[in-house]
Amino acid sequence: MPDRTADPPGAGRTMRLDKWLKLARIFPSREQAARECELGRVKLNEQVAKASKTVNVGDVLTVKISHHYRTLTIKEIPTRGLSAKDAKLIYEETTPELSPETLELMKLMKTAERRLPRPAKGRPTKKTRRQLESWRGQRRA
Repeated sequence: MPDRTADPPGAGRTMRLDKWLKLARIFPSREQAARECELGRVKLNEQVAKASKTVNVGDVLTVKISHHYRTLTIKEIPTRGLSAKDAKLIYEETTPELSPETLELMKLMKTAERRLPRPAKGRPTKKTRRQLESWRGQRRA
């Protein structure tokens, strides 16, 4: 484990954003980290960042993972791959804790979302077209 009393080992270094996200184990692969950056789900210092953007010590990342946002402050730029235990030490998570009421509401929304039928892709079938027409009042009996 690196010595944490002196200056951080990566204090003067920079690294690509997608590579840092992979080494910090925020995403399982660099490819997935790059894809999330491309979709605009990663912000660097409050601005949407591309995967090729360089990160420095002290930068603030906001990462959207499923329905949650994580706010991370970069403490260190690693020189090589890290274990899961050490990967958590290269950033500081400053995501505010959610209240129990908010967590319960999110849980209820997720279960309600699962119960709703998924919208069909493409053209409607004859049956669904007739249902739509009857709801709109266009179909004559």
